[in-house]
Amino acid sequence: MDGTTLEAMRTALRGPVIGTQDPDYNQARKIYNAMIDRRPAAFVRCSDAADVMNAVDFIRDHGLELAVRGGGHSGAGLCLVDDGVTVDLSAMRWVRVDPAARTASVGGGSLLGDLDHAAHAFGLGTPAGIMSTTGVGGLTLGGGHGHLTRKYGLTVDNLLSADVVLADGSFVTASESEHPDLFWALRGGGGNFGIVTSFNFKLHPVHSVGVAISVWPVDQTREVLQWYRDFLPQAPDDLNGFFALLAVPPGPPFPEEIHGHKMCGVVWCWTGDLAQLDEALIAVNEPGAPTFHFTTPMPYPALQTMFDELIPTGLQWYWRGDFFDRITDESIGVHLKYGENLPTGLSTMHLYPVDGAAARVGSDDTAWAYRDAVWSGVIGGIDPDPDNAETIKQWAVDYWEELHPYSMGGSYVNFMGAGEGEERVKATYRDHFDKLAEVKATYDPKNLFHANQNIEPAKKG
Repeated sequence: MDGTTLEAMRTALRGPVIGTQDPDYNQARKIYNAMIDRRPAAFVRCSDAADVMNAVDFIRDHGLELAVRGGGHSGAGLCLVDDGVTVDLSAMRWVRVDPAARTASVGGGSLLGDLDHAAHAFGLGTPAGIMSTTGVGGLTLGGGHGHLTRKYGLTVDNLLSADVVLADGSFVTASESEHPDLFWALRGGGGNFGIVTSFNFKLHPVHSVGVAISVWPVDQTREVLQWYRDFLPQAPDDLNGFFALLAVPPGPPFPEEIHGHKMCGVVWCWTGDLAQLDEALIAVNEPGAPTFHFTTPMPYPALQTMFDELIPTGLQWYWRGDFFDRITDESIGVHLKYGENLPTGLSTMHLYPVDGAAARVGSDDTAWAYRDAVWSGVIGGIDPDPDNAETIKQWAVDYWEELHPYSMGGSYVNFMGAGEGEERVKATYRDHFDKLAEVKATYDPKNLFHANQNIEPAKKG
């Protein structure tokens, strides 16, 4: 991009345009995953929907590459594109709660912590992730699961409407009654169809929740996973618990004597009567008494921030995921092998439940194609040191390749790494892929929005 084009863009937009020679350029290109080192020609920090419309027109008309940044949490770094333009929504951070209607309107650049904080004041919340630093936009468009999923469904199951800037620069609202095909595709189809400038969510009664953490030595992974796979799907929807392989972090609530030890465990969230939390979890002793078991009531936003300091922005990341409808004895052997060989202190594997309320939504009601899944798994190689980047990546890839044969074939789109290929995208959307390609052809026929896990537009005729 030459200087004349850059200045023309600055003239056309209200928000700042940051070029490669500007002093805040390097700060602008920092995202959650420090393994990604791309150099866009410019960042357009949009201040409102009008800026987004003008930016899309300008980028399209000048034949430039386009990427979209909401919270900058993309593990694959899809919010940056070399020599192109990142439409940066980070200035569009706002939340408006209607406590009577139990809804929240949320700006496209907002983080989950913004939504959690605003809704909590009214004793409300909605299922969305497990970290407050995650962007609302990327998480939602991929489908979205979290601590409240068994009780209240996926994030997209609670999406009422979305304001979208399309590839032709026009602005539409997508809902069940307006552009229903687009609304269907947005609920799990990723960033393929436009730039969402605001979301409108349904909220639910959520204030303080029961939180528990149970951990066992990693060599008990087989017994714990065999128990967990049977226990949780039969538990009431009020109980959510994701399974993890981890090295115990050096801080509270964990006692010092287990800091750094490789362990398996479950992080629990209970939305029922807080007085019944211990009773709901009495079964944690069945695979053997946990080395450490901690329970406490906690405001929901506090649970959402629990891991923020442990895995802050700026670490090296490589992740891959898969859906699972069962946890077989053979797959448990794979988990045990790689859990005993975690390459770094932050590297981990999580199995997030996506059953309960999420499984009671019709399989064709949204673009999310795995209503029959029970767990959404992710393998994350994580470390602060760039010198360990290849080590954590190789561990994650090897783990995934051994585990994948026991999966359902596709992945939560937000857990896909960069460059996994079209067949992998097709596996993720199953028989919804062709319909998504048709919606893509309607709203983005020239594939302007392709810096994502891309669905190419269907060919007409």
